[in-house]
Amino acid sequence: MSRLNNRHIVLGITGGIAAYKAAELVRRLKERGAQVHVVMTAAAQEFITPLTLQALSGNPVHTSLLDSEAEAAMGHIELARWADLLLVAPASADFLAKLAQGQADDLLSTLWLACQAKKAVAPAMNQAMWADAATLANMDVLRQRGVTVLGPAAGEQACGDVGLGRMLEPTELADLAEAQFQGRALDGKRVLITAGPTREAIDPVRYISNHSSGKMGYALARAACDAGASVVLVSGPVALPCPEGVERVDVSSAQEMYDAVMQRVARTDLFIGCAAVADYRPAQAVEQKIKKNAET
Repeated sequence: MSRLNNRHIVLGITGGIAAYKAAELVRRLKERGAQVHVVMTAAAQEFITPLTLQALSGNPVHTSLLDSEAEAAMGHIELARWADLLLVAPASADFLAKLAQGQADDLLSTLWLACQAKKAVAPAMNQAMWADAATLANMDVLRQRGVTVLGPAAGEQACGDVGLGRMLEPTELADLAEAQFQGRALDGKRVLITAGPTREAIDPVRYISNHSSGKMGYALARAACDAGASVVLVSGPVALPCPEGVERVDVSSAQEMYDAVMQRVARTDLFIGCAAVADYRPAQAVEQKIKKNAET
C-alpha cells in the first residue's frame, strides 16, 4: 500500500483530448488506496462523461457551481476542506490562465481558490500553446504560488505536432501524486480492531451486555486510518458512525466477534482488542421469549 492510502484527492478535469486519460488516472489513484472525488468543467464533459468517472471513483462527480442540492451545504467549500491534494489533470491553457488570474467563474476554479491543501497541475495542450509567452508567464505565476507542475511530456500530439505539451501518463502522474506526501507510521499496514460491547442472548428479547460506548476503539480506528493503515473495525452494537476510510464489520455476540476476528487476523499486521466483551453468556439461548412466572 502506498503513501496515498486513505488520502483525499480531488481530481479536476478540464477540456482537452487528454481528458480521456483521466479515467485511467482515477483507477491508478484508487489502486494506491486514495479516495477520489472528480470535478469536471463544462468543456471536459464534451470529451468524457461524468458517469464514467463516477463509476471509476465510486463517488458522485461534481460539475456545477450552481447545483442547489450541493450548494445548500456549501458543497464546494466542504470539498475544498476534504482534499489533501487538488490535482488538475489535464490542465488546459485556458484553465491555467484562469488560475493565474485568480478567476472563479465555475466550480473547479472556485474550488481552487477555496482549497488550502496541496495543489498540482498536469498541463496538456498543443506544443505551440505551451511555448507561448503568455502560457509560460502563467506557469511562472503558479510556481511562485507553490503550485506543483507535473509535466508536460514531449512527443506526438493529437493534432499531429511533435513537442512539449502532452499530459504525463496516468501511472507517472499517480507516482508524482504519491511523491507529494511524506510517509506515515502505518503506511502499508493492515490493522484489525475490535470495539464496543457484545450482547449475549438469553431469549429473543433479553440479553446480557454492558455500557461500553465503543468510543475508544473507534478513535483508534480513525487514528490508524489517518496514519496510513488499511483498517478493519469489528464492532459490537454502538451508536457511532464508522470513521471515513474504515471497513466496519458489525457483530452482536462474543462468538460472532471471535469468528470475524479469526477470519481476518492471519492477514493482519496489527491487532488491537478494544471491545468490552461480555463476561458471561447463557449456556443456551432460549428460542422463544421466556414467559413471566405466574407468581411474579
